[in-house]
Amino acid sequence: MRLFKFSRLDFLLTCVGLVFLLLDIVLDIVAVVAFYQERAYASLGILLLLLLGSSVLVQTFSWLWYSYDRFKRTTKVENCLTKGQLKLLHMLQLGIYLRHAGVVEVSLLSSSKVTDPEGIAVYLSHDLSMLRLIETFSESAPQLVLMLTIMLQRGDLEPITVLKALGSASAVAFSVTMYHRSLRSFLPDKEKQAVLSSVVYFLWNLFLLSSRLVALALFASVLPCFIFAHFLSSWAVLSFFAWRSKVEFMDSAWGERLYRATVGLIWYFDWFNVSAGRTRYRTLLYHAYMLVDIGLLCGLWGWQMSRKPPDLEVVGVGGGVVGFYILGLVLKMLYYRWCHPNVAKGELRGDPIVKAQCTDEIDFIVCLASIEAPAGEDQTDDGVAMDRSGPREPPSVTRGCNKRMRKLAENFYS
Repeated sequence: MRLFKFSRLDFLLTCVGLVFLLLDIVLDIVAVVAFYQERAYASLGILLLLLLGSSVLVQTFSWLWYSYDRFKRTTKVENCLTKGQLKLLHMLQLGIYLRHAGVVEVSLLSSSKVTDPEGIAVYLSHDLSMLRLIETFSESAPQLVLMLTIMLQRGDLEPITVLKALGSASAVAFSVTMYHRSLRSFLPDKEKQAVLSSVVYFLWNLFLLSSRLVALALFASVLPCFIFAHFLSSWAVLSFFAWRSKVEFMDSAWGERLYRATVGLIWYFDWFNVSAGRTRYRTLLYHAYMLVDIGLLCGLWGWQMSRKPPDLEVVGVGGGVVGFYILGLVLKMLYYRWCHPNVAKGELRGDPIVKAQCTDEIDFIVCLASIEAPAGEDQTDDGVAMDRSGPREPPSVTRGCNKRMRKLAENFYS
């Protein structure tokens, strides 16, 4: 029995994530109003572009995943909408809230016709964690770079503003850690990771992300026009390598192109393992590239600052940013040395025991159909009943097998 368990902590984190998502919307509105009142129209335009672009990207992935599952929904809150209404909800940029509501609904079920609400909750939360990760690097990370750039240009480096920036960077690292926690659910019980592993994972991501974001902000504060050229050129190169990695995550050619472009965006800020097999050399190449790029960005910032009255703090800041990245790499090596289990693909949860039951591209929905149909029969999409006489495996054997996240878990742990 390879069951997924949705603990009270998972439920609490899901609710907290929803609260922070709503709070983020409020803060975004406050930022938009503040830029408008200050007549900072350039910053306002960039912020609106980030918010709208990120929202469209996240909703597009959410809609594509519904379509890959043939719009088979597992919760009452999702089933209350027709396919047209679901499409309209995504066009209104509200699809991710429906997913949150579905997770909360299933998590609160005490009695239901669905025999494995925990497995379904995990299945839905897996998609949510990936959507939040995409939103983190398409909105939160670039938005933090924008805010840091404005702070540096205005010279607003009071302790309270520095703490706010650190808190924002911690929120980005926390989102990445929640994605890591989602991957951990695929580990067998004997390989379960301790809480310390998540702490180390959070810390090295915090150091790496903070160094990268600060370097970008320093560069943008003195050469604001060139930051766009830097992003586009870097994103093009990284997307090319994502394409060369032969990433297979989506179920359509168009969706795969979109995903690989999104991987290039994520790689602009942080490493994200997307290909199968050992990736040690690719990871080393990426971090070497990133370390050189951060050094170059800080060097250009210091060169521009040297035209003004010299300040020894310039060298200290640049060296500190590079040093933070190296410290993050050290913590990452410690994590992979002491906290990271290497697990074969077949040992991960969700691996099909009965091949015929979970090899279809919508394996989870097939398994779910066996729950909802009357005992002894199932139905196809055309409503044709199929005989299920004789002994069979309990539905919970394969339920919650989110093939999208399982691919990522295979890449991360094997």
